[in-house]
Amino acid sequence: MPNTTLGSWTPYSASISAEAQKVFNDVTSVIMGVKYSALAVATQVVSGINYSFFCNAKGVYPGATNDAALVKIYAPASGTPHITEIRRVNQ
Repeated sequence: MPNTTLGSWTPYSASISAEAQKVFNDVTSVIMGVKYSALAVATQVVSGINYSFFCNAKGVYPGATNDAALVKIYAPASGTPHITEIRRVNQ
């Protein structure tokens, strides 16, 4: 994770750290009906870490199209990371 001022967001980066990828995989693996693939991430250090993942979202059914989405995850300093928002990005 890049050095950043507490509370400010980093720019989005396509270089997703192993730690960030693990958080993303662990949290999104329980979602049914849509497969999310992280393409870039921005982070915000608070009393834990907020992650904002720019993703490809694709329904898991025949003929599904790809959509862009933001998946926001909060990883507390101690505790289980969880999704705080999933939002489709309109073109």
